Amino acid sequence: MAKISLIFRRLAAMASVLLCMSFIVFCIQSFIPADPARAIVGPTAPIDIVNRTRDQLGLNDSIWVQYSRFVTRLVNGELGTSVRTRQPVTADVRKFLPATAELSLAAVSFGLCLAIAIAIFHAAVPKLNALRYVLVGIGSVPIYLSALLMVYVFAFRLSWFPGSGRVEGSELNGPTGMKVIDGLLSGRPELSWNAFSHLILPAIALGLPVAAAVGQTLSSSLHDVLRQQHAQAARGRGLSELSVILRHGLRNSASAPLAMTGLQVRLLFGNLLIVERVFGWPGLGSYMVQSFASADLPAILGVSLLLGAFYIAVGAVVELLQALADPRISL
Repeated sequence: MAKISLIFRRLAAMASVLLCMSFIVFCIQSFIPADPARAIVGPTAPIDIVNRTRDQLGLNDSIWVQYSRFVTRLVNGELGTSVRTRQPVTADVRKFLPATAELSLAAVSFGLCLAIAIAIFHAAVPKLNALRYVLVGIGSVPIYLSALLMVYVFAFRLSWFPGSGRVEGSELNGPTGMKVIDGLLSGRPELSWNAFSHLILPAIALGLPVAAAVGQTLSSSLHDVLRQQHAQAARGRGLSELSVILRHGLRNSASAPLAMTGLQVRLLFGNLLIVERVFGWPGLGSYMVQSFASADLPAILGVSLLLGAFYIAVGAVVELLQALADPRISL
């Protein structure tokens, strides 16, 4: 019963934050000196056409009427109409979201696997301090620089991986929109491998900051946990150091790394803007960059609102995972 009550409280809190966020986004959209009607009809249209368009869009109504209409559209899943593409922002999001989701999942998976491997290796060989300096170095490199270096070295100089795009040759449209998974589902592994080869470099560029931050946090937590009495007792029972780390160290040291993982996932979109642009990846990051360039305010605010909801949801999931990983943490 307590857990059900907690879930309802969390949902109510998320709804309240989203409502406040929608009001902020609406205020920005209303007070920025840009006329959506003028943007739709064009800069050379007569003023009477602009006024007619404003009436059709309801821009001459009171602020509260416009806000109630704005919230109603949000509840119905409408994020407005893009000035640049002349399509509903929701349709544009459905078009570009699978590419971003595929890249984000690959980057987070790579980053977490590398972070766990680094932390376990550092815990097993604690005297190897050079590994900590490597992590600091990786985390200090600006992501645009590491992305450009990867394109130059591995795509142009060595030609090991493609430097741009999602897939070459035949287009693959599947149920998920993720090319690697759709290739496997359709029984065409060659297209799946083609898509995976395009995914490697941007996923590594996007996942390296995650690996550096989570790896450092997990390494420090493991160092503290492995000095506690239960770890010493496990060694006294004859367990190897690797067994002590895997069976007694990782779960007990998971709370802080999970919090860092949640932070890195929520900060991922800022890096997506850069990585997708460098690698020519057709996702939400590229869509947002093009929207900024053309001052497409409905698209920018619609996607920002969607990402705000994602930010809140990730925070709730991280709290739940922390409670599951560490029984000492109460829901």
